[in-house]
Amino acid sequence: MIVISDTSVISGLIKIRKLSLLQKVFSEVIIPPEVQSELKELERFDYDLSIFKKADWILIRTPEDKKLIAQLEQVLDRGEAEAIALAKELKADFVLIDEKKGRSAAEQQGLNVVGLIGILVRAKRLNFIVHIKPLLDGLIKHNFRISSTLYESVLKKVGEWENGS
Repeated sequence: MIVISDTSVISGLIKIRKLSLLQKVFSEVIIPPEVQSELKELERFDYDLSIFKKADWILIRTPEDKKLIAQLEQVLDRGEAEAIALAKELKADFVLIDEKKGRSAAEQQGLNVVGLIGILVRAKRLNFIVHIKPLLDGLIKHNFRISSTLYESVLKKVGEWENGS
């Protein structure tokens, strides 16, 4: 299975100290150089990147289609543009992106998109985690944006919504 990731999914998992879930769900993940650079910026905010730096299951590949990257950069940041271009070039099974514009652009390129919440749901279904709620709450504490409607919907979907909690 070929899985390409943008920055947001990996950074979210680093922030809640659950990067290992990505390996459990997908075995191997490929990122472009710009995503690697963006992730390294987290160190400036005192996030521990040692687990990311040691993750030999995260591979770095450079996308070749500079024209597509330039086209995508008109509406997306460089990391998203490179991730989408790389996913298209490698005929990826999934591209991991959370931002609305990035998801839309990836879908327009015919790619299958999964976000961080989708990964958490998969991790729970595969019995890699018991509860999603504390992880969602942790993400929210780190400024992950999720509407109350989606929050409730996800928790209902996985059987963790109890009396509006």
